[in-house]
Amino acid sequence: MDSHRRALLQAAVATPAAAALPAAAAPAADVDLVLTAAPGEARILDGPPTGVWQFRARLDAGGGDSVQPLGESYLGPTLRLRHGQSVRVRFDNGLPQPSIVHWHGMLVPDSADGHPRLAIAPGAHYEYRFDVRNRAGTYWYHPHPHGLTGPQVYGGLAGLLIVHDDEERSLGLPAQEHDLALVLQDRLFGPNNRLVYDGGGTGMGRMMSGMLGFFGDTVLVNGRAGFAQEVERRAYRLRLLNGSNARIYRLAFGDGRAMAVIGTDGGLLPQPLQRRAVTLAPGERIELWVDFSGDRGGTIALVSEAFDAGNGAGMGGMMRPGMMGGGHAAGQGAPLQLARFLVRSGAAGADRLPARLAALPPLDAAAAFSGRERVFRLQGAHMRWTINGRTYQHDEVADDEIVRLGTAEVWAFENFGGMGMMGAQPHPMHVHGVQFRVLERRMSTPAAAYWQRLREGLVDQGFKDTVLVLPGERVRVQVRFDAHAGLFLYHCHNLEHEDMGMMRSFRIDA
Repeated sequence: MDSHRRALLQAAVATPAAAALPAAAAPAADVDLVLTAAPGEARILDGPPTGVWQFRARLDAGGGDSVQPLGESYLGPTLRLRHGQSVRVRFDNGLPQPSIVHWHGMLVPDSADGHPRLAIAPGAHYEYRFDVRNRAGTYWYHPHPHGLTGPQVYGGLAGLLIVHDDEERSLGLPAQEHDLALVLQDRLFGPNNRLVYDGGGTGMGRMMSGMLGFFGDTVLVNGRAGFAQEVERRAYRLRLLNGSNARIYRLAFGDGRAMAVIGTDGGLLPQPLQRRAVTLAPGERIELWVDFSGDRGGTIALVSEAFDAGNGAGMGGMMRPGMMGGGHAAGQGAPLQLARFLVRSGAAGADRLPARLAALPPLDAAAAFSGRERVFRLQGAHMRWTINGRTYQHDEVADDEIVRLGTAEVWAFENFGGMGMMGAQPHPMHVHGVQFRVLERRMSTPAAAYWQRLREGLVDQGFKDTVLVLPGERVRVQVRFDAHAGLFLYHCHNLEHEDMGMMRSFRIDA
């Protein structure tokens, strides 16, 4: 552990644990569970088991389907909630490091959002209470202690959170065993199947990881290598989460068939979109309708197609096998096989993709076209990633990081600055406590040529909480602050960039 992370760890351990409310201090919740993070082991590759960190859950109240294991996986159980439910979660930290849990994409109070200032010491616990205000959609949960988020997520701490509502139920989309969730993560393994993190352990490797993010050479799907799923000759709903620390995927089917996109970060779209390939950045989710009824057996591959990751625009596109002691054995943009779908023989189903899906409220025209916007410049300098020249401080909020509850604003993310020899890097920007709509992308002509294949696969429609901002690009989004007042975060979801300071707090005042 380097000196920066050691100092963070020591400071956090010295912080008193957050006090949990007595069980009798608040009304009973519809869903009440205990979530524990602790070391464990998992069989991922042939041979010895791999040491991992895991979330485990015990359901104390709620429907039996509220907590579901994700197959034989080290990943945390899938939490299934319904719009309008009240939820209580007691988080027990069984790790040797401080931690706190963030409910990614969920509209929860700041006390339940997992802000790093709330991280608890080993052996302590923290209580979350929130009501489910989100639309039906695919969300997730993961640790969020400052300076330690990357290694804790990489070690195995992540899980899906799926919300259902009446509007979704009325559409008759594929459900139960025909509703498949796939968590994509890349990992690097050393001797005895040990997880390797931090660029192979060398000083240069750590520096490169901080600049580019960490990349593994083995892609796991739901915590398993060589993932294969038997499917019937009918339609399936695929929910895909990019749970990698830094890798961007250009998703496509190996036989070139089109994808019908039905949902993004914040739930279902108004109508399906046809795409041959889809770009998915860290933290983003995508939902697909995939119909196997026309397949008479055989195997359909889900792949990540090769793309240019910058070349002259940065060294991220130049990392290839063997560089940096293996810490970047399959660099950004490398072609990868992700999963195989094994189509059973038998009668074909007759599922129909709905022409209309879910209603979305109109954009706030006054905010979208007023010409007023907050600008956030994403840059790197002096071995730190910054937003408007600032790095993360627990309780620091600048004057231009304060907004009003009940208002709508346009935020513009500008990615025009690199970090010396490393050049510019992509930044998937995530905003806590809200959802937003993408209004516009503008990119300089030279950068557009480098990133063309990724740009072709972008899906910006619908509600989002994470948006990819490519080098040379300016992305404008409309944010409505209508959920909760309090202190929230906005940051890059390349976890190494986040841990190196590319994160800030903003405050929503009532």
